[in-house]
Amino acid sequence: MAAVSVAAEWQLLYNRYYRKPELYQMQWKHVDLTRNKVACAPFGGPIAAIRDDAKIVQLYAESALRKLRIFNSAGIQISETVWRNPGGRLIGMAWSDDLTLICITQDGTVYCYSLHAELLRTLSLGQDGLNHSIVECVFWGNGVVCINEAFELYCIPDFKNPNPVKLADTGLEDLPLCMAVIEPQYTMSGNVEVLLGVGDSVMVVEEDGVQQIGAGIGPIQKMVVSRNGKLLASFTHDGRLLVLSSDFSNIIFEYTCESALPPEQLAWCGMDSVLLYWDDVLLMVGPYGDPVRYLYDEPILLIPECDGVRILSNINMEFLQRVPDSTVSIFQIGSTLPAALLYDALDHFDRQSAKADENLRLIRSSLPEAVEACVDAASHEFDISQQRALLRSASYGQAFCSQFQRNRIRDTSRTLRVLNAVRYPDVGIPLSIQQYKLLTPSVLVGRLINAHQHLLALRISEYLGLNQEVVIMHWVCNKITSSLAIPDANLLEILLDKLKLCKGISYAAVAAHADKSGRRKLAAMLIEHEPRSSKQVPLLLSIGEEVTALTKATESGDTDLVYLVLFHIWQKGPTMEFHRTIQASSLARELFICYARCYKPEFLKNFFVSTGEIQDAAFLLWKESWELAKNPMASKGSPLQGPRIKLIENVHKLFSETKEHVFESKAAEEHAKLLRMQQELEATTKQPIFVDSSISDTIRTCIVLGNNRAALKVKTEFKVSEKRWYWLKVFALATIRDWDALEKFSKEKRPPIGYRPFVEACVDADEKGEALKYIPKLSDPRERAEAYARIGMAKEAADAASQAKDNELLGRLKLTFSQNAAASSIFDTLRDRLSFQGVS
Repeated sequence: MAAVSVAAEWQLLYNRYYRKPELYQMQWKHVDLTRNKVACAPFGGPIAAIRDDAKIVQLYAESALRKLRIFNSAGIQISETVWRNPGGRLIGMAWSDDLTLICITQDGTVYCYSLHAELLRTLSLGQDGLNHSIVECVFWGNGVVCINEAFELYCIPDFKNPNPVKLADTGLEDLPLCMAVIEPQYTMSGNVEVLLGVGDSVMVVEEDGVQQIGAGIGPIQKMVVSRNGKLLASFTHDGRLLVLSSDFSNIIFEYTCESALPPEQLAWCGMDSVLLYWDDVLLMVGPYGDPVRYLYDEPILLIPECDGVRILSNINMEFLQRVPDSTVSIFQIGSTLPAALLYDALDHFDRQSAKADENLRLIRSSLPEAVEACVDAASHEFDISQQRALLRSASYGQAFCSQFQRNRIRDTSRTLRVLNAVRYPDVGIPLSIQQYKLLTPSVLVGRLINAHQHLLALRISEYLGLNQEVVIMHWVCNKITSSLAIPDANLLEILLDKLKLCKGISYAAVAAHADKSGRRKLAAMLIEHEPRSSKQVPLLLSIGEEVTALTKATESGDTDLVYLVLFHIWQKGPTMEFHRTIQASSLARELFICYARCYKPEFLKNFFVSTGEIQDAAFLLWKESWELAKNPMASKGSPLQGPRIKLIENVHKLFSETKEHVFESKAAEEHAKLLRMQQELEATTKQPIFVDSSISDTIRTCIVLGNNRAALKVKTEFKVSEKRWYWLKVFALATIRDWDALEKFSKEKRPPIGYRPFVEACVDADEKGEALKYIPKLSDPRERAEAYARIGMAKEAADAASQAKDNELLGRLKLTFSQNAAASSIFDTLRDRLSFQGVS
């Protein structure tokens, strides 16, 4: 009777049975597939739903703001967020292979969301793709193809490395009837191929070309490529379902439907049949025999899987799949195959009937095959009681079969325990055994981690012998990020309690995450538990614990680690601080001396300033002064400039003790004097802009700031010449546009540099009126002519040039005023007059 009740739910498609067990009663509320745009991930993945803005729907007791909601396959909500993204209407939405939700809006913007409705990143189809609105999208694993209103195709082959590509120009004048994609892994070129239903043929579009194939089979109104990329199911305008090879070389089979109206959905059910869904009918068509009909009084969504199709409705989720041969051999009505007799034998054994022994005798020679069939059938079942009954049958038969592999039942039971755990509604991952094998256990654990099902992921990892460190590390990092209110000491206890579950786990990696999350104290506490110095020391340096890092490095006895700390402190802090640090450790000091002798001998002299090598010490101190200037702690305006000046004064004293370095002694003296004056100026003006500037820049800056007394003091102190003084002051006054002061300065006495710098400063400041005050004072008519030309006064330039009687000058001026016909005519007349007079 059990076999009859099981087989009664099957549907026969030619010679193959199909079943449609219910996976879940959906636990969501107020979710209507007709009102929402829905995206379902394969391999029992999550479901994303958002109100469809392309439809006019009635709002009930809900906000007008659209929400993006994410559920597991049982309809239990995982997360939600309010959709406030710009970009127009939402055109397409799908899950990538790594369970990133991809949403594409009308303007070509791609929004990537995590399983917890967190916006991860925003992409774009490129500037060209934004010129026209997106009309349709076709997704596959980790990529998408979009077509816009200009009938241009854009592709993102891999969301992990988003690089939008424009495909070849189609030359279309209207949107295609339908669109499908052959994934890159199934094409000869290794690039995506887009199939467009155009007219009575299909257009194949690639990145570098377009071709027409399948002439005469259309028009095709809907098509879908099989999972392996080899077959194509298409629905034509006259109601025919065609299954062809993807290269359109031959037609596998053809079926004429009762309606020519194209189905709302077209999907492959494994590789054996094709599903067509109209408003209330789901039609399953195979290569032979009559199709199977399923009637629905509510909308459904087809979710193709590798071994069937999940069917999502408002109230439940079902799984339509071909019944495995092993299950058919056991439960087919009237079956007398060995597996059926073995299953029946267990029933008789439970009822203490002698018929059990009779059945076993009948299948004695085929007992291994019968046991294997029961094990295989159990692995394909979703019902736990049915799994248990089949495994008990296999175990019963194994007791009388010495040739059967003893681990087969154990391994299947282990796999089923994992599958049953993740199929539980609170987890909501209804994997079949075939999907589980294709997905792999490690990927399943990764999905559980991302769904924050850490306890289940840890137990599965432990049960299957997988690496538990990944699970614990993710939980710990997530705990640190989400526990901002917990004190560091309390959180440390919680973390250590879990971290000790996994031997060899990297405390340094956890500490690095804590530091990245802004909890440096917690990071320092965690790193104390890291047993490996090679992991411990670099992290201590990254969180600013240099002294502790040096202690740990020296305790480890690893010279490479000691050098790592030394170089880090050396590069980070001032030289004197470095000296103090290494003096505290004899090993560090000896290693530094050893290194400096071989590679950096100049730094070694820091330890030997008082050894009597005066000139070497002097050069070293001078270089140290410049290193101090480069130090961030000794930036302009810093009080640390004082020690720097003293260093340079010490350089002067050291050089003055030798007769061979008179020049260096004088240079150091003036350098110290200039730095001291610049420091005083910074203290007076409260502007850190003087230190390390030249004498000329110091004078210019003083004048710009209006501190003429300080400028004169610098001039006098460093014996700046009058000509240099005039040049600096003229351009400084022009910089601050103090034209009255500039004019007054020009009248103090006849400038030793002449009036040309005054003119240039005014012209450079685009003050032509001010320049006119000084141009007439230029003694050289050539300079006057060029000055007038620079401010655009052609007639005055011509008059001055005529006084110079320079034919070449007139030619240059004519070129200057080449756009002015009247001016060019004046210069031509002057040149002709000079030529007539014989002036060259």
